[in-house]
Amino acid sequence: MRWLAVLLAVFLAGCVTSQGTKADMGRFVELEQVAAAGLPDQRLSIWLPPGYDSGTRRYPVLYMHDGHNLFDPAKSNFNKVWAADRAMLAAMASGKVQPHIIVGIWAPGADRYRQYLPQSIYDAAEGTPRAAMEAMTGGPVMSRAYLDWLAGPLKQRIDRDYRTQPGRESTTIMGSSMGGLMSCYAFLERPEVYGRAGCVSSHWPAADPRAVGEANPELIALWDGWFAARLGKPDGRRLWMDHGTATLDQYYAPYQQAIDARFAAQGWAEGKDYRSEVYEGAEHEENAWAQRLPEIFGWLLSER
Repeated sequence: MRWLAVLLAVFLAGCVTSQGTKADMGRFVELEQVAAAGLPDQRLSIWLPPGYDSGTRRYPVLYMHDGHNLFDPAKSNFNKVWAADRAMLAAMASGKVQPHIIVGIWAPGADRYRQYLPQSIYDAAEGTPRAAMEAMTGGPVMSRAYLDWLAGPLKQRIDRDYRTQPGRESTTIMGSSMGGLMSCYAFLERPEVYGRAGCVSSHWPAADPRAVGEANPELIALWDGWFAARLGKPDGRRLWMDHGTATLDQYYAPYQQAIDARFAAQGWAEGKDYRSEVYEGAEHEENAWAQRLPEIFGWLLSER
């Protein structure tokens, strides 16, 4: 029945798009050259939901990596986007999800890999996985500084400048590929800040899969130990994970299966505390993520 839910969400988003006014679609705020300690200047694309400017209510906040690929094809890397605003409108129309503020954090160009590679995984890696990561870094890993900024100054700024619900149950972080790894990193390292996370097509090889090798046992053990040490009990938190089966996503299943087993071993209930989905034939690209984003929002952001 999952495909019916996805089709309904997309239909609802199309209805809003074709019939709504510009005000009904929400409003964007663009912030360029945002200073962040230890990082290149950052850029933000912020979406404020319909009704924000005419009311006094406070909103949950969804932070998303690769902000340039979320909303406007003209600003994207590949002329295709997640259509995160449309997916949010569809989730809102379903009645199951509160309107959210979406904060899109642009990736810093060539520094993206260094900014999204979890520092603790990089530090713990040895042998082939470490060599494969070293071949791609091109400089010091910056994800710890990025997380410090995300969970500290950036969140403080958003909570100060916008009418937010600042608690962890109302704060979600999401990304795909390396952004999926970064979202899991934030979720595990800052459980007091992020109550929900979406780790979409997470790039578990953490480097070129051809250099790591398929189902690398060292890397599988590294991820398992990483989650075992940090995951803890659900404690009201919620996590979405998924992958396709084509292009880069074809390499992810062995890692994801080990991680799923770890969640079960730690007492997380599938369907309640976490979900791990496989999309047959789905590729590693924005159109595939856009297609399933209404389903992700509908579960991850819904009120219990």
